[in-house]
Amino acid sequence: MSEPLSATVEGPIPLSRDARIIAVVGFAHLVSHFFHLIIAPLFPWLREEFGYSFAELGFVMTVFFFASGAFQAVAGFVVDRFGPGGTLIGGLLCLSVGALGFSLSDSYAGLLIAAAISGLGNSVFHPVDFSLLNARVSEPRLGPAYSVHGMTGSLGWAFAPVFLVGFATPFGWRFALAAAALVPLSVIAVLLFNRDLLTVTTQQTPDKPSEPSSSATSMAFLRHKEIWWCFAFFVFVSGAIGASQNFAPSIFSAVYGLAVQPAAMSVTTMMLGSAIGMGFGGWLVVKSRKLERNISIALALAGLSAVLIGLGALTPLIALVLMGVLGFGLGLSGPSRDMLIRSATPVGATGRVYGVVYSGLDVGIALAPVAFGGMMDRGYFGEVFFGIAACMVFSIFTAWRVAKTDGV
Repeated sequence: MSEPLSATVEGPIPLSRDARIIAVVGFAHLVSHFFHLIIAPLFPWLREEFGYSFAELGFVMTVFFFASGAFQAVAGFVVDRFGPGGTLIGGLLCLSVGALGFSLSDSYAGLLIAAAISGLGNSVFHPVDFSLLNARVSEPRLGPAYSVHGMTGSLGWAFAPVFLVGFATPFGWRFALAAAALVPLSVIAVLLFNRDLLTVTTQQTPDKPSEPSSSATSMAFLRHKEIWWCFAFFVFVSGAIGASQNFAPSIFSAVYGLAVQPAAMSVTTMMLGSAIGMGFGGWLVVKSRKLERNISIALALAGLSAVLIGLGALTPLIALVLMGVLGFGLGLSGPSRDMLIRSATPVGATGRVYGVVYSGLDVGIALAPVAFGGMMDRGYFGEVFFGIAACMVFSIFTAWRVAKTDGV
């Protein structure tokens, strides 16, 4: 097996070597986020064919993220024990099977089963990704690596509505989902071609002091309070993301009078803004190590944009622009967020920590469709964005608690 580059190679590490692992991990991360929106852009077609309510359709994605969150902590242990390569390929295969299952579903139960399979596949990505990045990327390039990782996730979110609506409009929703089943297979091909990158011997965070071996071999890391504040942060910020992704198109149709395809661009605009924000966020981490302050400024910008959109007093164009600003704020916070989590991670427990912490992302996105779907069914469209802004406020609070607890 290959030794972690950041820990074993003397002297400067070539940019090309770091760039290769960053690119491969980023491509896989893009597909993970693509599948976060595997159903939401198709809600209009599913409502027309099956007559499901927003809450019922939202619950399909709740099952997806519940399965992802439930297995993500387990996936972290699997990665630490058996390595990231096979774990990642197994997850991608589950995503492909899940998408095919969605396309063949003729009942609500079929949609739920496909969601559970897809969620299982999604559970592996963050433990795998951060284990690889932290072990294989040189220390000076970790900030930009986190930035690229976040950007590719945002691009996956942005790409999903375009891909799915683009295929569903002429060919139907089943064809769109069948086509989506091919996307993870393309990543597997790339991984097999670059399989030398997918083995590590040590999960180590170089800038943290050594800790007793029990931290690396047991559940000891769960006693760290900052881990749970990180978890709470993800619950709130992902609740805001989940509400936006699932319901922004329907809200833009109801409040701003946009047709299906222009309304779907609200999510794409948000995610493109997020990708740009991630790029600036990597620069911000290099310039300022006050991570909790970086996060606060970024999420305050996103929350203010959400409030303005929710008021419903804007033109559709300005509201769409503010969706981009909202996404920019979320993206800007990303690299600082990931560095904050890294600072709280005990040596030898990278996969487990990221598995537990990022399961908070799944919990938040799982709860959002049910909580905010009920508001949608009652006609509280603009108020959903006020709820999104409230999630931002709670996220800022938890970020400061992480910093205070960990002494960042």
